[in-house]
Formats: sequence, C-alpha cells, structure tokens
Amino acid sequence: MSENVFITEERIEGDDDGPLAGRTVAVKDNISTAGVRTTCGSRMLEEYVPPYDATAVSRLKDAGATIVGKTNMDEFGMGPPPEPSYFGPTATPAAPGRVPGGPAGGPAAAVAAGEADLALGSDTGGSIRCPAAFCGVVGIKPTYGLVSRYGLVAYGNSLEQIGPFANSVEDAARLLDVIAGSDERDATTCEPQLEGASYADAATGDVDGLQIGVPTELLEGADEGVVETFWDAIAALEDRGAEYHEVSLPSVEHAVEAYYVIAMSEASSNLARFDGVRYGHDADAEGNWNETFSQAREEGFGDEVKRRILLGTYALSAGYHDKYYKKAQDARAWVKQDFDEALEDADVLASPTMPVPPFERGESLEDPLQMYLADANTVPVNLADLPAISVPAGETDGLPVGLQLVGPAFGEERLIRAASALA
Repeated sequence: MSENVFITEERIEGDDDGPLAGRTVAVKDNISTAGVRTTCGSRMLEEYVPPYDATAVSRLKDAGATIVGKTNMDEFGMGPPPEPSYFGPTATPAAPGRVPGGPAGGPAAAVAAGEADLALGSDTGGSIRCPAAFCGVVGIKPTYGLVSRYGLVAYGNSLEQIGPFANSVEDAARLLDVIAGSDERDATTCEPQLEGASYADAATGDVDGLQIGVPTELLEGADEGVVETFWDAIAALEDRGAEYHEVSLPSVEHAVEAYYVIAMSEASSNLARFDGVRYGHDADAEGNWNETFSQAREEGFGDEVKRRILLGTYALSAGYHDKYYKKAQDARAWVKQDFDEALEDADVLASPTMPVPPFERGESLEDPLQMYLADANTVPVNLADLPAISVPAGETDGLPVGLQLVGPAFGEERLIRAASALA
C-alpha cells in the first residue's frame, strides 16, 4: 500500500446491481460521506462526520459501487502537492521518493497502486489532472456544471469540479456516466449533451481527421524530456489519422496570477465558516469570541491555508478589490475568449499536463511560488470552464508524463475518443 493514501478505510457497500457493481472506488476526503469522517486533510475538520452524502457519492452507491475509503489530500485542496496534509504526505507507487501530484494525490495514488478500481477527486486548478499525470493514470476534469458540487467542501466555488480517476479512459468515462447530470441541489448543473449513448461508448480510439491545436505558450519553459514525450504522443495520434497545428493563447501569460487571486479570494470567504463554533476545531480557549475564533483558526489551519486566506482577504479588502480581484476576473474573461477562438479551428487542444516531471518530496515546500507557477498548463482550463483529460503519454527518465487534451464546453465525448487512441 502507498504511504498515507487513506485517511479512513471504512467500506460503504452500494446496491447489488448497477453499472459499477463489484467495482471499488476511493473518494477524496473533501467529498461528503454520510456517517464517515470528511476531514479535508485538516486538523480543523479532523473529527467532522457529515450527516449526508454528496450527490456524486449517492450516485456511486446507486450504481452499485463499493466505496473503500476516504483518501488523503492537501489541506482543503490548497496545494502544493499533497505534503501539507495534517495526516502526512502521500507516496506514489509510480515514482518512489516523489510526490503524487496536486491536492487529489491520494485518489490518484490509490488507483495507481491498485487499492481501488476507480476514484473521485475534485479539480480547482489542476487537482485531478496533475496527480493523474504524476501517477500515470487517467483523470477527467469535467465541464463546469456537468457534475453536481453538492457535498463538496467548497474552496473555490466558481472553479472546482468533481471528476473521475481510473487506469483506463473507458473506466474513467464509465464513472463519469454515473456522476454526471443535473441536480436540484446544485443550481449550476445541467444534463449531459451527449451525441451517443454514453461517455464510455465514446472510447473508440477513432481520431481519423481529428484536428489538434497545440498552444505554443503551454510548451514554453517545460522540461525537455516532458516536451519530447509530448511530441511522441502527438506523433502517435498522427499515426492514427489525426492532424495538428500550432495555435496561440496569449492570455495564458496572466492565467496563473488571475487564478490565484480568484481562488484565494473565494477561499477567504468559504473558510470563514470554520470558527470552532459552527464548524471546526475546538480550541478550548478562554476569553471573548474574537480570541476563541483566532485561536481555533491558528491551531486548526496549516501554513498554506493561512497564507491563502490572508492573500484572499487582502485582495477583497476595501481599496484593493478593483486593483486585484476585478482585474483577475477581466483576465479570466480574456482566457475564456482565447480558448473559444482556438477551438473554432481545432477539435481539441493538446499540451503536457504538467511542464515538469513529479517533484521530489519536500521540493514543493521550499518555494511555494514556484509550485504555483507549475500550474501554468492546468489553471487556464478552470478559468475557461472547459473540460480536460490527462492521459499517460509515456515517461522521461523513468518518471510518468501526462498529455492534457482540452475540448469545448460539454465536449467530453470528443476528449474521451481522442484520449482512448493513446491507451
């Protein structure tokens, strides 16, 4: 078993029949499970037990899946890669001594190690795709609104989505079939816009005539071995009948900065509820409410969470809202426009999922700013509300490399078809 993959290993049996009957699923520990702890990798919620299931979890049970446990993660999903979990770092079976990727490193490691057939994660800025790439598995970040966020502990509401991990594109698509669809408890959701019978049926590997756009900006500064592996994967798609051309996304130069201003601002608001009274760690402090509140948050939150709350609060404060938050939202609109224009002349866009191979343990803690910049290929997709998939593309120096494919809104079938050609 990979180190510190599971926070809880309680089995939750699903129905006896259904499309996932007999399949085991690991669930990231920021997705609510009735009667089973949901900690978000934080001391703040160390003993929190939700009274209800997330919609995605309810749909897993109805589909016959067996949930085998809740997996480790970055505290509240706030990278860098899952070392700042209150429960310790997670190891990856694909690269010993390296981290398993962003906040959903636990679910990805569980699938890669064979401890679960499938897994559920959440993706705010690459939290599914980064660990999928680093662990050598498949991960899908759905279009915003395709999967209900009801029961997902909020970090950045306007950015995050629940999505699947699997060892194959077809299995990931099969899990997406189960969890996708509208939910009256999440007003942002809608029904899938399918051309065929299901997402799983799209995993045909037929890419004949597929037009692939390669954004030149998403190759700049990437590790030489990662770039070489990426082009090998593009060549493999060409051999199957696809064609590629270069495209430009000039706005991605500002995407990381815009993403972190928006995400931290939303986190500052969302995490205000954890005060030791309504939710969270009881500091057993004496004094007035302000002193109790401060001590509960001081003891309950880790350094990375505190950093993001402080920066988000600053960005939203009087006198700075227009200077930072409003400009970040303007940049977000520009990013979405660039993606939409690029996808007018391409069926999908392709890039390395991560510009570097898996980090060594401890490296992500030495310079948080550099870790933020490593998200350059993934965060633009969340800003644009588009779907993306990470599929294993090969290795560099024995370390896994992922290929990211991005499609138009609700174009998951197209992504699944293209990614399955590399499986």
